[in-house]
Amino acid sequence: MNTHSQGVKIEYTASKIIELNANTLATNHIIAWDDKIKEADYYKIIKTQIQQKLKLNGWNTIAVTSPRPGAGKTTTAINLALSIAKDHDMTVMLVDCDLKNQQIHKYLGYKSDYGITDHLLDNVPLENLIVCPNINRLTIISGGKTISGSTEILGSNKMGTIVHELKNRYDNRYIIFDVPSLLEGADTLAIMPYIDSVLLTVENNKTKHADCETAVNLIDREKLLGIVINKYNSRVT
Repeated sequence: MNTHSQGVKIEYTASKIIELNANTLATNHIIAWDDKIKEADYYKIIKTQIQQKLKLNGWNTIAVTSPRPGAGKTTTAINLALSIAKDHDMTVMLVDCDLKNQQIHKYLGYKSDYGITDHLLDNVPLENLIVCPNINRLTIISGGKTISGSTEILGSNKMGTIVHELKNRYDNRYIIFDVPSLLEGADTLAIMPYIDSVLLTVENNKTKHADCETAVNLIDREKLLGIVINKYNSRVT
């Protein structure tokens, strides 16, 4: 699958290179890499609106979450990252911080021995966690061990140090964190102080209004980028 964006190719010599399969992406509703898919335009619109707000505030980190599981937060995070990676002047890193249920590498169809937990608990170097798919300007951290006591780890000073390092390493990079659902525990609240902004994902005709309202009230209004409604009229929007 040739998914390189136009322009100068970015080489990541210290990271693992993987090849993504177009059929696997399509099966898992990962569409933003292909301009021929009409629904990819929706992510371009979301991306443009988000980038405008990020630039206005000098931000470069985004947490993608939902009120409850099953609303499509991971597919939203992946598609947003792919859409941003198409920009010629920006790179994007996608970080799986749903430590109890890491899914990004599974959605993309590759195996991964290391994730952010392995760095936090076992000091595995960050460069050993990073995977580079055959999509220019995109890097990914996902996989490795899952844990139950994730709230304390995500809220730790070490996690804050990692976020600070990632967000300040390159001037032209956005970092997207796929974080747990807000109402399923305290994980996202623990990591939220370290991240600039939050994108909330809900599922049309499924996410309860009360859950959405409760989730919004847990987010600092200045950080809330907006709400993405998935499966609106049976299409991603």
